[in-house]
Amino acid sequence: MLGTIVNAVAIIFGSLTGYFFKNLIPDRFSESIMKSISLAIVLIGVKMATGTENILLVICSMVIGTLIGEMADIESKLEGAGEMLQNRISGDSNISQGFVTSSLMYCVGSMAIIGAIEGGLLGKHDVLFAKSLLDGIISIAMTASLGIGVIFSSAAVFLYQGSIVLLAGSLKDVLTDVVINEMSAVGGLLIMGLGFNVFIRDRLKVGNMLPALFIPLIYFSVISLF
Repeated sequence: MLGTIVNAVAIIFGSLTGYFFKNLIPDRFSESIMKSISLAIVLIGVKMATGTENILLVICSMVIGTLIGEMADIESKLEGAGEMLQNRISGDSNISQGFVTSSLMYCVGSMAIIGAIEGGLLGKHDVLFAKSLLDGIISIAMTASLGIGVIFSSAAVFLYQGSIVLLAGSLKDVLTDVVINEMSAVGGLLIMGLGFNVFIRDRLKVGNMLPALFIPLIYFSVISLF
């Protein structure tokens, strides 16, 4: 769990840094910085998505996963959790947006899955340490633009990656390189959606697309039985 704990602490530290120093950055600069970060997020998503070797699976995963997410209305539940935090902490109206955006950003990448598996199976934390550095830097800029809500994504990261660490033993035969590759490709599309949300008027409900991330895992688990 060491890598996951370090990752969560890095997000907290980065968020606090961004929060306390955001007043030193004029609003127009913060807006421009957020847009530039969003472009970088889109680039990360493109690189992940183009790594697929089964584009049909990625398309089907997005369709099926989005249908499941819409029926479960995951986005609204995530926003509800953010709004609950927002109601308890006065003075910041962006807590919900910061919490949802950063939680999805930190959890859907391949580094979260691979790093957690290596930590659980081998006790190696190199991948999560590298992810911690990246997440910490990103959280500084995101908090400066979206507010203190970003800090609460550390809990989502801890629960998500911690669960994979604890389940790594039972998942090692299922989460093969092929499965992780396709999950990363789907995750890349979700990350692109997060980046595009800064620029488009009708926001993509990326939270409702989240189940798509696990469709490749289900697919390869089923075909392995035959």
